[in-house]
Amino acid sequence: MQRAREAAQHAYAPYSNFRVGAALQLTSGEIVTGANVENVSYSLTICAERAALVRAVAQFGPSIRIAAVAIANLNNAPSPPCGACRQMLAEFIEPDAPVAFPAADGVRTLPFREVLPLAFEMKLK
Repeated sequence: MQRAREAAQHAYAPYSNFRVGAALQLTSGEIVTGANVENVSYSLTICAERAALVRAVAQFGPSIRIAAVAIANLNNAPSPPCGACRQMLAEFIEPDAPVAFPAADGVRTLPFREVLPLAFEMKLK
């Protein structure tokens, strides 16, 4: 969580001022962080979770596996991963990987399979 909080400090959020950071622990033990990057066209905004995921793939290659996820924001507001982030994480995460995120009652931690119980999946040959 500390690494996610540190990443949130680097968020670019001039429109919403909602600064989010994410930290992914890979099965290799490496930790990769990301921050949200907004755009005046809100649909082009990149969430912290996806920023960290893209960075992990760029740095370590497409065979990465995610062992744990931590999400933090500087606004003290609930912020579970959005649907797009959940689906992107599903491509690389272990089903039982813990996902920790700010919730209304404090930090909540759930296994990924509960965060996205009905992930769209396709078996690649």
